[in-house]
Amino acid sequence: MLQPTRIRRAAVGAVAAATAATGVLAASPAPVDAAAKARVTVTIDSEGTDIFGQIRSKRRACKADRRVLLYLQRGARGGADDELFATDTSEVRNGVGVWETGNLGFEGRFYAKVRGNAQCKPDASPTIRVSR
Repeated sequence: MLQPTRIRRAAVGAVAAATAATGVLAASPAPVDAAAKARVTVTIDSEGTDIFGQIRSKRRACKADRRVLLYLQRGARGGADDELFATDTSEVRNGVGVWETGNLGFEGRFYAKVRGNAQCKPDASPTIRVSR
């Protein structure tokens, strides 16, 4: 393994200083393969206490194998008292990402979230009221 020498350190420092002075690094465009994160929309619906929804996006990777978090809303939305109630992993059916928790047998106000990742933006559904 090569040990760094004063000459190498000085050369690296000079290149860094020259780059910073000219602004070349700051003005260089983003790499070609770095695509922007795709927009995602997560929906929620229910039939009785059976809760389900869709994940819509133009990018297939944003619809399949996404972990959907189902929250029971207690009080104001997004408050620290909201409870993670169930999770599901989405799958693609007929070009649409779908998720379903099945019949939870529980009433209340629920909303769904998907977290962002390297390719996809995060999203949260509106809150719905679930009753029998």
